[in-house]
Amino acid sequence: MIIDAETYFATARRAMMSAKSDIFMLGWDFDTRVTLDCKADDGAPEQLGPFISWLAQNRPDLRIHILRWDIGALKAFVRGTTLFRLVRWLGSGRVRFRLDGAHPPTGSHHEKILVIDDQLAFCGGIDMTLGRWDTRRHDNKAPQRHPPGGGAPFKPWHDATMALEGDAAAALGDLARDRWLAATGKRLEPVGEVRRDIWPAGLEASFEDVEVAFARTRGANGDHEEVREVEALHLEMIGACRRFGYFESQYFASPAIAKAMADRLAEPDGPEFVVVHPRSAEGWIQSEAMDSARARLLARLQEGPGGERLRLYCPCTDDGEEIYVHAKIAVIDDAMLRVGSANMNNRSLGLDSECDVVIDARAAGQEHQRQTMAEIRLDLLGEHLDVAPQVVAQTQARCGSLIRAIEELRGQGRTLRPYTPEEVGPLEALAGEAEPLDPDGPLAANEPLTSPSLWRKLIGDRLDKA
Repeated sequence: MIIDAETYFATARRAMMSAKSDIFMLGWDFDTRVTLDCKADDGAPEQLGPFISWLAQNRPDLRIHILRWDIGALKAFVRGTTLFRLVRWLGSGRVRFRLDGAHPPTGSHHEKILVIDDQLAFCGGIDMTLGRWDTRRHDNKAPQRHPPGGGAPFKPWHDATMALEGDAAAALGDLARDRWLAATGKRLEPVGEVRRDIWPAGLEASFEDVEVAFARTRGANGDHEEVREVEALHLEMIGACRRFGYFESQYFASPAIAKAMADRLAEPDGPEFVVVHPRSAEGWIQSEAMDSARARLLARLQEGPGGERLRLYCPCTDDGEEIYVHAKIAVIDDAMLRVGSANMNNRSLGLDSECDVVIDARAAGQEHQRQTMAEIRLDLLGEHLDVAPQVVAQTQARCGSLIRAIEELRGQGRTLRPYTPEEVGPLEALAGEAEPLDPDGPLAANEPLTSPSLWRKLIGDRLDKA
């Protein structure tokens, strides 16, 4: 488990330096100007674009494939040196860069995957683009928080990914080749090399010798059928929860997830749910739609049976600045762990391409894995609350409640603040009711963009009457 991009960018760069045959990069966005590791002293460039070019020039047997969402790339082409770099790659033939348009209308390629020689892979929520780099302290004074050429620092950014090796990495290699085939029509052969150890030096493994599953989302597109494994995973995890569910997500706007939580909250001895997310969605249009949908979901849930056992929190820095939560994490009873690219919104459950990593340690004999999951959750909460993880553990044990522990530990400065929805105006209400920005699947050819909300279809009368 890797928290925040300072560690991920540097670790990914070290891993790519060890590549012999194949590098696969799949992402929602890439920016060739992003600095991967300003402390590297291996003679290779620090920035992503020059680094990829250096690898292509110095490793003649290395094949590099980069797949990026097509529509989102239009803006990227005019950023800094990106267009110049792409032209050089296309001309060299050593770096194959393609745009992924193999998604339904209004859909996007949202996975963030890096695979090296089918031996090592990264899968999570971190894009290799500007504005993502940050440390776990989220300090404005860090020079990498500033854009190229100077200017105001990017906002504090919280994110996560998973590093995997062995069969799990090979499986992600297969997924990457499948995605390349869908996007380009060209089939690539697997690496086929003898396994070797290329785990990055300095990266401590969280788990060893464990089974790993992947959950995907694929919107129906042409001959490709819909895949809703991420949705099924969310619903199964919420249904299996006995004590608490801890979530980090960029959005909280899925009626299907809200209904699953409502069912559990209505149980007299049901679990607690804590969601850590940003105060406002990034971008004006996204904020109008996602924030209003979240406000309506939260109001119905908290006013319903057991609503006091659901809390939404927003992290902030030492000086009170909002930390943007881009991580997609779920920990259920310290026995199930999910890290990936999918948010808790409609698009991630039925439209965009997504991939999540799952470890299930509920079976007997998995005590060590469950302890590791507890350490991961406590470490995350310790970061957000600015206290040691063991303090979180001790407080939760004494209080007998995750929510009460958070409430007791919240303070001034760096902390978690309860999310309080602002009053929804007419424009926000319209954006939250219409679904062009957050559909749960491809829109039909004759379906208007202002189609009725899926609220009543998925939530039904339970929450409307609460």
